[in-house]
Amino acid sequence: MKQSSVNQPSFGERRSGAGNVHAAYIGLDVHKATIAVSIAEAGRLEPEFRGEIPNESKAIDKMIRQLSQRFNGQPLLFSYEAGPCGYGLYHQIQASGHDGEVVAPSLIPRRAGDRVKTDRRDAVMLARLSRAGELTPVWVPTPEQEAIRDLTRAREDMKAIELKARQRLSAFLLRHGKVYTGKSKWIPVHFRWLETVRFDNRIQQIVLQEYIEAVREAQRRVAGLEKQMEAALMEWSLASVVRSLMAMRGISLITAMTVLAELGDISRFDSPRQLMAYLGLVPSEHSSGGSRRQGGITKTGNGHVRRVLVEAAWSYRFPARKTRIIEKRAEQTTPTVQAIAWEAQKRLCGRYRRLAATGKMKQQVITAVARELTGFMWAIACEAVGKPHGSRATA
Repeated sequence: MKQSSVNQPSFGERRSGAGNVHAAYIGLDVHKATIAVSIAEAGRLEPEFRGEIPNESKAIDKMIRQLSQRFNGQPLLFSYEAGPCGYGLYHQIQASGHDGEVVAPSLIPRRAGDRVKTDRRDAVMLARLSRAGELTPVWVPTPEQEAIRDLTRAREDMKAIELKARQRLSAFLLRHGKVYTGKSKWIPVHFRWLETVRFDNRIQQIVLQEYIEAVREAQRRVAGLEKQMEAALMEWSLASVVRSLMAMRGISLITAMTVLAELGDISRFDSPRQLMAYLGLVPSEHSSGGSRRQGGITKTGNGHVRRVLVEAAWSYRFPARKTRIIEKRAEQTTPTVQAIAWEAQKRLCGRYRRLAATGKMKQQVITAVARELTGFMWAIACEAVGKPHGSRATA
């Protein structure tokens, strides 16, 4: 069907989300100390390289003012790649009254034979592709959202340090034939056993104590950050969505906050399939002609969320049942959310059982469960914010 040409941008022009035509498209190659600037005007074929400026707030403001004056205050679109410099530049651009976009580096079109990479060429390329509409912006978190994300990632980092400290202590004990015979480790009974371990060499006794203290310190840091997460939830705008997600089996406070801290309000996705694809939980595919081959999951998107969802999926290997803990968390939600959570538990527990019976590897089964779990989480998030979500969360 032929589309109407009314209000469509002409060659070399893109429209902003508000429907305005941008007078120019500014490509920024951002580094810690410098920013390379290039300008692609709507009426000119080749972008203009403007030079480099310091990556400082005053220099950026000056550059924005000069460009705004050059184009008589018309709206401009600034584009730069997502990277370690964060979103401060984006917020500064938005505050100036112009538009900004942070683009996904992995989705930038690149010429196969291009083997030369410089700051100037990167800035020019960004300006040209922005004008052509071939850049894919990423979702930019608000300052509040970014603070919550930093908190959840700090907890994740401290947990990794704790696990490493545990591994080092266990390896040290095993190397010297000190084996704990209890059922569970890293609980009070295990730590009391560690206090009874003795070495003939005083130096090794000191080493043991330092390893134990390293584990205890890591545990204290993790526990402290988890308390901060509980406190931060009280003031977070997505607190109701977090509590709704916690009605599901396997979705604890840490898992729910990690998902929403990384992705924001997941009801912004048009469908559960779009969310699954965004997280890289869908199969890869290589089809040509009459052949169609599917491989492992794509593993694109946010790895933090994908990891916690896979961990949550392991809880569905047991038969469906409403435990006291799940019921207590579900009491804080609406009956509709509770119904979706219970439907998810019945479906996912059954899916694990059926797939496992076919002889598939457990990791493949859990990945399939995590994929469908994502769909039910999307449905609950939509219900929590009052957005229609249809009858099937896995569609």
